[in-house]
Amino acid sequence: MDAKQNLANAIAPLCGMDASAILDWFEVPKKAEMGDYAFPCFRLSKVLRKAPAAIASELKEQLVLPSGFSKAEAVGPYLNFYVDTASQAGSVLQKVLSEKENYGSSKIGSGKTVCVEYSSINIAKPFGFHHLPSTAIGNALYRIYKFLGYRTIGINHLGDWGTQFGKMITAYKLWGSKPIDDYSIRELVSLYVRFHEEAEKDPSLNDTARAWFHKIESNDPEAMELWAKMKDNTIREVKVTYHRMGIDFDSWAGESFYEDKMGAIIQELRDKGISKLDQGAEIVDLSEWNMPPCIIVKSDGSTIYATRDIAAACYRKQEYDFCKSLYVVAYQQDLHFRQFFKVLELMGREWVKDCTHVNFGMVSMEDASFSTRSGNILYLDDILQAAVDKTYAIICEKSPDLEDKQSAAESVGVGAILWSVLYNNRIKDVSFTWDKILNFDGETAPYVQYTHARCCSVLRKAEDFDFSSPDASLLDDPYAQTLLKALDAFPAAVLSAADKNEPYVVSRCIMSVASAFNKFYYEQRIMADDPAVKAARLALTDATRQVLANGLNLLGIQAPERM
Repeated sequence: MDAKQNLANAIAPLCGMDASAILDWFEVPKKAEMGDYAFPCFRLSKVLRKAPAAIASELKEQLVLPSGFSKAEAVGPYLNFYVDTASQAGSVLQKVLSEKENYGSSKIGSGKTVCVEYSSINIAKPFGFHHLPSTAIGNALYRIYKFLGYRTIGINHLGDWGTQFGKMITAYKLWGSKPIDDYSIRELVSLYVRFHEEAEKDPSLNDTARAWFHKIESNDPEAMELWAKMKDNTIREVKVTYHRMGIDFDSWAGESFYEDKMGAIIQELRDKGISKLDQGAEIVDLSEWNMPPCIIVKSDGSTIYATRDIAAACYRKQEYDFCKSLYVVAYQQDLHFRQFFKVLELMGREWVKDCTHVNFGMVSMEDASFSTRSGNILYLDDILQAAVDKTYAIICEKSPDLEDKQSAAESVGVGAILWSVLYNNRIKDVSFTWDKILNFDGETAPYVQYTHARCCSVLRKAEDFDFSSPDASLLDDPYAQTLLKALDAFPAAVLSAADKNEPYVVSRCIMSVASAFNKFYYEQRIMADDPAVKAARLALTDATRQVLANGLNLLGIQAPERM
C-alpha cells in the first residue's frame, strides 16, 4: 500500500469520509522543507463547519501517524507530512523487488467480471486511424482491470449487419473481377466507394442494395455466403493489425449475433407498454428526460443498432453477470448511450447502473479525413508502419551498433502511436505530428521505453554484482527520494485509473518515474566505489525497471531492453 493510501486511511475516519474520496486530495509541497505530502483541510470546511486552520490543528492532535512517516505539522489550512526516508526506502524497494511483475496489482476484483467493449470495427470497411482511441483505451482498461483481479471480457462488437452489406454485394456482383475470397479489405472498400459514386448517377442501385440486404436477413444462401466471406476476410486481416498492437479479444460477437435475440426485447417493450407506434415506426418516447425518441423498429420493419445494443446488454448480463460493462465509444455517441441506458432502466434492468459509456475525443493527424464513402481513408496499419519506419531511421542514427534495430523500431514505433491517445484525459481531442510522438526526449512512449532500456543497460553492466539485500538507508539523497515516491505512487495510480476509467493516470505515473530516474541517473553515480551504496542504487534501478515495465504493459506497450 502506498504512502498516500496509508495517510488517507488514517485521516478518513477522523473526518467521517471514505479513504477513496480523499485520496486524490493530497498534494506535494513545492518546497521540500514543507514536507513530502500536504493535505488541504479547506476542502473539509463545509463538511465540518470549521475554519481550515482549525481542522488542520485538530487532525494533527487526533491522528495516529502511519508507519513510514516521521512527523506531521499543521501549517495554516494544510496538514503536512514528513516521510521517514529510511523506512520508506526500505518498504518501497522490498515491495517492488519481491512482487516484481505483480507490483501494483490487486485482488479487489476477485470473483467479479468486467466487460469492455472496444475497437468495434466494421466488416468490409477499413480499420482506420479513427479506430485508434477506442482500441488503445479499451485495451489499456482491459489490462488494468485484469491486473486488479477482475475477470475481464474484451468484446469487439463488430459492425457486421446493415444495408451497407447489400451495397457491398451489389458492387461485387456488378464490378467484381475475382472470387470473393481473394478480396482484401482495401479492394472491398474500393467497391464500396464505387457503389456510392455510381448510385449518385443511378439511384436505383440503392433499391438493389436494399433487396440484397433483405436476402441476407432472409438467409438466402448466395447472399449469406458472400456476407460470411466478407466477414472472414476482414477478421483475418485485422487480426494481423491487432496482433501488432498486442491485442486480442474474448468475444467477436457483432451486431449479427443479436439478430435472433431482438424479438424478445421488442415484445417485452410492447408488453410493458414502454414502446409505441409513431408514424409507422416503433419508438420509446424519452421526451420526459429531454431526449429524442429511441427508435426500436423503423417504419420499414427493420431494426436499428439501438435495438441490438439493448439485446447485447441483456445478453452480456446473463452470460457474464458483469459488475461493470464499459463501452469505449467516441463522445459523438453520448446521446445514443443515454437513450438506450434509459430504455434498459424503463425495462426494469437495475443493473444498467453498472453500464458506463467511456467516451473519448477526436483523433486527427494534420488534415486527414476519414470518410469511407469518398475513399479518403487513413488506415491504421499504414500509420503503424510509418511510425516503425521513422523510428528505425532514428535508431540507426542514435544507436548504429544496436543489433536488432528492426525489433526495437517495431516496439517503439507502435508504442508511440498507442501512447499518443493514452497520455491525456481521454475526452481531450488529440492531434499530433511525427516529431512530437517520436521524440526520445519529450513526454512520449519512446522516452519511457528508453529509460527502461537504460535501466536494463545499467543492470547488465553490473553483471553478477549482488544487490539482493540493499541498505535502503543509503538512498537518502533528494534524487533517490523523489524516485522512491514516484515508485510508491504506482499502485494507487492503477487503482485510480480503473476508478476513473482513465488510462492516462498510469501513463502520467510512469512518466514521473522515468523523469525521476533520469535525474537520479545524471546526478548520482550508480556504480559507486562503496559496495553498499552501489548495491542500494542498483536495487533502486532494478525497481525502476520493474515499475516501468509493469506500467507500459498495462498500456499495451512493449518495454524493450535495448534501444
